[in-house]
Amino acid sequence: MNGLSRGSESDFAAYVEGLVDVIGHADRAEPLKDYCLGLMLPVERKSVEPLAAVTAPARVSSKHQSLLHFVGQAPWSDEALLRRVGDLVLALIERHGSIEAWIVDDTGFPKKGKHSVGVARQYCGQLGKQDNCQVAVSLSVANVAASLPIAYRLYLPEIWAGDAERRRKAKIPDSVAFQTKTATRGGPVATQTLARKGSHSIRSAPPKRPELHPAWRWPTPAMAPTAHSALACRRSDSTTSWACSRHSVSGEMMEASRLSV
Repeated sequence: MNGLSRGSESDFAAYVEGLVDVIGHADRAEPLKDYCLGLMLPVERKSVEPLAAVTAPARVSSKHQSLLHFVGQAPWSDEALLRRVGDLVLALIERHGSIEAWIVDDTGFPKKGKHSVGVARQYCGQLGKQDNCQVAVSLSVANVAASLPIAYRLYLPEIWAGDAERRRKAKIPDSVAFQTKTATRGGPVATQTLARKGSHSIRSAPPKRPELHPAWRWPTPAMAPTAHSALACRRSDSTTSWACSRHSVSGEMMEASRLSV
């Protein structure tokens, strides 16, 4: 398999096989495999046409159509797929320790075009600046070894939410309204929605503490010596989201605080 060692190829095949029954028809198995493979390969643009070129160079046009249908038209549930990913991966992560933190974060995806849902000129963490991108709000669980996203929600900027023609072309449901990023990731309703979407994948919770953050109803992060733990909290004064993140600097006491995206 292009770009994978023999052992990795076997692991990858088993992983994809574990996802197949969630996506419905058996004819979606091949585009699922090719799409996942393409996302892992060193391709600058992760849209379906470049992925088709790298996964099927001898038949780019037909593979492009196959991936385009799989990603944009086939009626499989992203929530069900993410739950299955959690079922497959979480047990492996927990071999290295119990879940110690829930992380709510934004992830920016740089984009060149104008038609992907939610794409706009906005802050992109990958680039460290304002640029054309999509943004997703995510809920992840983490221990000292790794983290795992268990719920995602695409952020819809106001310029999209108020554009009826864009909404129609992208088939955005009428029930989806504009929210600020702070409201999307910081309010109790958003938190409960994300947690509910990922709940089937969570078999162990963050350690219980007597204080619960009033908006999140989750344990408020505590001060952590990074010399003794790979989990620490870092400070930002610009948002209202509480979370823990990995920190590589040893020997410091990091104050639990609000995590900026």
